[in-house]
Amino acid sequence: MMIVGIITAKNLEIVSVTKVQIDVVGIGNAIVDVFASCDDDFLARNSMAKGVMTLVDQEAASALYTRMDGTTESSGGSAANTVAGIAALGGQTSFIGKTRDDKLGEIFRNDIQSLGVHFDTPPTTDGAGTARCLVFVTDDAQRTMATYLGACISLVPDDIAPDLILGAKVTYLEGYLWDPPEAKLAFRKAAKLANDNGRKIALSLSDPFCVERYRKEFMEFIRTQVDIVFANEDEITSLYMAKELQEAVTAIKNDCELAVITLGAKGSLIVTNDAEYEIEAAPVETVVDTTGAGDLYAAGFLYGYTAGRDNATCGLYGSRAAAEVISHFGARPERPLKEVVVG
Repeated sequence: MMIVGIITAKNLEIVSVTKVQIDVVGIGNAIVDVFASCDDDFLARNSMAKGVMTLVDQEAASALYTRMDGTTESSGGSAANTVAGIAALGGQTSFIGKTRDDKLGEIFRNDIQSLGVHFDTPPTTDGAGTARCLVFVTDDAQRTMATYLGACISLVPDDIAPDLILGAKVTYLEGYLWDPPEAKLAFRKAAKLANDNGRKIALSLSDPFCVERYRKEFMEFIRTQVDIVFANEDEITSLYMAKELQEAVTAIKNDCELAVITLGAKGSLIVTNDAEYEIEAAPVETVVDTTGAGDLYAAGFLYGYTAGRDNATCGLYGSRAAAEVISHFGARPERPLKEVVVG
């Protein structure tokens, strides 16, 4: 087991000595998902477009929250879903994300810890409240969402605990959090710590719109500090402004050690510098809700990766985990995930 000492150039003081003890630490948006049933009249009265996700401010989110009956609340966010999935598979995980010291912040903390994920990022004591995604489910299974980002975008470099990064085999970064300048600096701090000490950095591109806004920055970051890139077909082709997937696949071989490209019903593609592995999608009787499919694919893949499995097996694990989560509503597995994924 590797032991690492960090020596600062300024004073040659040993800051920490850390053993590898975590498989994956995720850094991303800390969001509480709040679910409630409603009817079409409720949506109409609250001027909500059915089946659409809308960003709202704190006042609107608070008002909607008070009108929800019979709510179910759980920790959410892309990277949080991924590390929760790895924990469900038996991996050791941690999460870094920002909440407020309010009721929803406590719900996020208690829920993600109950899933076996280490989480101790200090909450903010002022400013915006904990982020929330209010999910309204109608009888026809349509989901209408109102999202308030709140405190989750206030992550700063000081929130990055060096011992967590040095104690993890892989640090997994959620591309959604690239927007806030301070959060971006936090990502760069984590990446430098990992790079300088023989740890791996994985980046999820998260969304084609994120890629379009920050294409040049993402390219520089991937080429200099990222080992593993997770993307879907739209995201990877947007990154390289490619007309065809294969054009992007050829390009990324020169830019990072490993690329994991999900292709929906067509499966996925694992790309290394000198090889490509086509992975079939795992069978699903009925696709109910694709929320969290990419997050759980990453969970299955990274579980296999940190356990030393070959690329094809990692892809198979990812496909099986994604298939489980799209067979029901919600981004968390309902069946014992290790049985589904590993067998």
